[in-house]
Formats: sequence, structure tokens, C-alpha cells
Amino acid sequence: MKIPNPVIEVIAGVLSEAHTHKQLDKIFANLRFPGDSLIGTKHEKCERWLRYINLNADEPSEVIGGLLESLLEEQPALDEWSPGLKAELIARRNAPIVAALTKYHFKYETGGHIYPEAYSSPSHTLEEILRKLDLPAMNAEFARAEKNLNTDPASAVLAACDIIESFCTIYIEDHPHLTMPAEQTVQPLWKQVQIDLGLDPAKKEDQDIKRILGGVATLVDGLGALRTHASSAHGKGRKVYRVEPRHARLAVNAAHTLAVFLLETWEGKRVQPQQRP
Repeated sequence: MKIPNPVIEVIAGVLSEAHTHKQLDKIFANLRFPGDSLIGTKHEKCERWLRYINLNADEPSEVIGGLLESLLEEQPALDEWSPGLKAELIARRNAPIVAALTKYHFKYETGGHIYPEAYSSPSHTLEEILRKLDLPAMNAEFARAEKNLNTDPASAVLAACDIIESFCTIYIEDHPHLTMPAEQTVQPLWKQVQIDLGLDPAKKEDQDIKRILGGVATLVDGLGALRTHASSAHGKGRKVYRVEPRHARLAVNAAHTLAVFLLETWEGKRVQPQQRP
């Protein structure tokens, strides 16, 4: 997804004001964009570099969103002796970016993500649901996934699996007729929850529903396997999985989609206990 050129111009202006030449050069070098983007004034190099990203990156909005994270999520100085800017100065500096995104119907979300306003990401929907519920364990895993998605994909994969584990653990704890399995990993936890929530594909007659619920079970198994083999949860052997942000994004989006479905199914069960999904 490309970012409109007028928004690029505004972002270039704010980036050039917020960073020194040396800082900008380091940012460009770390992301391995062409050397000629480092020539010129700060504003010129920023704009040329951002336009290049917009034309050539696989996911321009994610790259540019990641750049905005340090600006839009900068923590203000606690007092006049602390390093950094005060909250009002940060807000004033970032206001042109927020206004430009709004004008072109985009929005920034925590963790370095830019979306069209009409687009509802799984993470955005889950964030809205968790905001209304007292589920600190799930909130913690949600925040960990968002924080590490681009900088530490392996940790994001771990959080993707752990948010499903957290849901299952909470669900079992809240239902005394269920027994916590001896091995509290995602697969045995899921088996308990799957049956109690009425999500066992073997119990469904409709073939389409059976396939979908079979896919849900496969997703849980896949998240557990990826957590074991590719995340930071365990020591590594000779074979090392190289987890890239796109892999982590797939795992996180899949886990968050499933978490939304599970939370909504649980709520539906409370409201209408006689009905099964």
C-alpha cells in the first residue's frame, strides 16, 4: 500500500527537522536504501528516500509507518531536567503528520502501522475488544507482539502463540467444570477450550463449517509449532529458522483474528448459552 505524495512531503519535513544529517544517514544505511538518497539537504534526502520506498518497497506503508513510530510514539520528558521534548512540543511537531494522514483518510496505529481509515486490521479490532475487558495477560501479549513485529520478529511470533495460550488458560480458569491440562502449552489447552466452546469440527454436520473449524485447529497447531521452532522461546539446534517481519505479521494477524473470534464466541455463549457457534 503506497502513501500519497503530499503525505510523503509532510513526513519528509518532520523527519528532517527531528534528526541531524548524521542520524538520517544512519537510518538510511540501516534500511539499505540507495546511496544517492543521502545527497542534498536533510529535507531533500528524506523526500527522495521516502519516494523511493513508496515505489520499491514490498510494503511501503509498513516501512514508512516504522519510521514514524519513533516520532509519533516518543515519550515526553518527565520534567525540565529530563532529556527529550515536552509533551506539547512533541504534539506540535507531529501535528502536520497526523493532519496529512487524516486529510488523505489514513490513520496511524501503535507499533508503526499505517492503514486506510476504512480498513479494520485484526490487531485494531482485538485492541478495541481488549480495551473493554479485564484481561491483563492477553493485553501484555498483544503489546509485546505489536512492539516487536518489525524489530524482533521471533519475539512477535512467541507473543502471537502466547495470546492464544492466555485466552485458553483464562477460559479454563473461569470454568470450574474444565480441568487444566498438565502440560500448559497451546495444543492441550486448546483441546479443552475447543470442545467447550463448541468448536470441535468432528461435532459439526455442515461440511463448510467443519472445514473452517478444521482450519482453526490447524492454525492453533501451526502457531504452536512455529513458536517452538522459530521463536525466542527455546534454544536452537543446528537448523535455524530465519523469521522475517512478514512471517511474524502473518502469525500475529492470524492469532489476533482467532483471538477476536474466540472472545466473541465466548461472549455469545454467555448471552445465549443455548446456542452454539
